[in-house]
Amino acid sequence: MESIQQAVPSNVLTINAGSSSIKFALYESGTSYTRLFEGEISNVGGADSAFRVADGPSSFQRDFPIPDHVTAAMVLVDWLHERLPSVGLAAIGHRVVYSRAEFRATQQVTPELLESMFQTRSYDSEHLPQEKLLIETLGRAFPGAIHVACFDSNFHVDMPLVASMLPIPRHFFAAGVVRQGFHGLSCAYAMRELTATAGAVAANSKVVLAHLGGGCSVTAVKGGQSIDTSMGLTPAGGMLMATRCGDVDPGLAWRLLREHDVSPAQFNHMINQDSGLKGISGISGDLRHLLSREADERGAADAVEMFCYQARKQIGAMASALEGLDTLVFMGGIGENLPVVRARICTALAFLGIEIDDALNNANASLISTKSSTVVVRIVATDEQIIIAEETSTFVSAAAHATKSEAAHG
Repeated sequence: MESIQQAVPSNVLTINAGSSSIKFALYESGTSYTRLFEGEISNVGGADSAFRVADGPSSFQRDFPIPDHVTAAMVLVDWLHERLPSVGLAAIGHRVVYSRAEFRATQQVTPELLESMFQTRSYDSEHLPQEKLLIETLGRAFPGAIHVACFDSNFHVDMPLVASMLPIPRHFFAAGVVRQGFHGLSCAYAMRELTATAGAVAANSKVVLAHLGGGCSVTAVKGGQSIDTSMGLTPAGGMLMATRCGDVDPGLAWRLLREHDVSPAQFNHMINQDSGLKGISGISGDLRHLLSREADERGAADAVEMFCYQARKQIGAMASALEGLDTLVFMGGIGENLPVVRARICTALAFLGIEIDDALNNANASLISTKSSTVVVRIVATDEQIIIAEETSTFVSAAAHATKSEAAHG
């Protein structure tokens, strides 16, 4: 992978690898960031996998079998090789969900970083293998580009010890076994949007960010800084999600091992792939689908009710950590697009001073609270990709400037 030589990347490709998807976008960087195209390879390994690109008149979607992330990576590389010669490529920013504490700051991809990701892959078996595969594949395919890792835990790096330390023997904390927190890129975007729309005073007050999608987390922000968040050591913690269980009694693993012969590997797969909405309903991890069936299916109704219950419980907990609440922000696929879920969550939080306007909520307006509500409730259409592009460009520019300064004084 190329050393840093340029002051500002001319075009930045962003890569966001999930457990069953790869999102990507290309930006023209500079004083502003123009998105040249964006796309997604979805449902990797599923029967309905697809490759979609939004590129103005060249937009398309192709449905065809994509059995695994190796195939998905090659499909993406082949398409990029056809598309990129006309626009050039200076840097690639990769979202990395989890790594060791010493690798939580945005940095250039190095062999040491990749080795660290290999060593810690078991902590997040749903994302890290795919992320490492994409970094290595794109590194070989575009060796002239500068590859940068943007960590999803950065936003939470300064959480106070009381929130980041796990209540286990202290030497593990010294070894880096801590509550990391995730969805940091989404949180960073939401806080920037809150500053732009509501002003610095609102952004620096007591804010709860509810990122509700296939993965869910609720974060308490005070003075613009994360002070606590629902996800912990891995993205499986916190509230229940599409297929992840959220917080469970740690004794569950021991009991399932002894009484049901569930191995550690099977347990890890279960809590990440077969739990949450999917496990409770026995139908699906898609909340929209479950809402359509809750009137007739007990499992669907239970899953929806538990989701809303756990979401408001987490919001209440974060309000307690903040010692009050000024602004509640919904984001993510569920948070942005399902008014009925927001209504069920907020109705039960009236004791906090939350009151939403039904018409505004049903319209998915950016501001959905009533004028009499003591807590402002907003919706932010989050954009992790633009944050990756900006962090990548900023890092490369700063590193290039530092290199030039060293050369000038060397």
